[in-house]
Amino acid sequence: MWLQRSTWPEVEAYLQSSTGIVIPIGSTEQHGPTGLIGTDAICPETVAAGLAEQGVLVGPTLSIGMAQHHMAFAGTITLRPSTLSALIHDVVSSLARHGFRHVLFINGHGGNIATVQSAFSEIWADFSLAGEPSDLRLQCLSWWTGPRVSRLRDELYGDNEGSHATPSEIALTWHAYPDEERRVPLTPERAPEGEIRDALDYRQQFPDGRIGSAPALATREHGARLCEAAVADAMEVYQGLLQQ
Repeated sequence: MWLQRSTWPEVEAYLQSSTGIVIPIGSTEQHGPTGLIGTDAICPETVAAGLAEQGVLVGPTLSIGMAQHHMAFAGTITLRPSTLSALIHDVVSSLARHGFRHVLFINGHGGNIATVQSAFSEIWADFSLAGEPSDLRLQCLSWWTGPRVSRLRDELYGDNEGSHATPSEIALTWHAYPDEERRVPLTPERAPEGEIRDALDYRQQFPDGRIGSAPALATREHGARLCEAAVADAMEVYQGLLQQ
């Protein structure tokens, strides 16, 4: 069930039986020569679609994230951490106003994690400073960290997974959009590892945008397996959240 494909009476009826909702959150940033710029939004949205098929209400994808370190690559769009935090705060507050109490963010971008947690802290602070109790239950799951997906990533790619433009995330996008598969020569096949700071430093150290990854190992078949695993991981977390 998708919030944006529902009417308000349908959402009101849903709230009679559940106060849970899933929000995909990602980024719009470069993913190397073969990865789609929307990878980090496509991946959590694809996982969330699996939950929607099982009756979970899924809200609109927050598709622009904290990606300042990718700004030296064409097509990247970023929000400041403060802007993203304010967006999350307003989304949660809007949902809470209607009666939602359990909100699971399915995340597709590592650069969002600190800001999402900071936004949660701002929300708790609102209640604490007002001297009011809160029954909101908020959680963030990065889709690639669940136990099933973690085992499968290790099995399929091992050390070739890397940390950006990874074969697992690219495989998942190819599963979601088979017509968007790209194959170009990558040199070296596995990108070097390293730390990044600002955008210009990133581009200088990793000129093709990859970090530690060998995305040529990705296949659509892998993507289907990863999707199944990620949906199972996310459903387990979501059900646990509803019990809090």
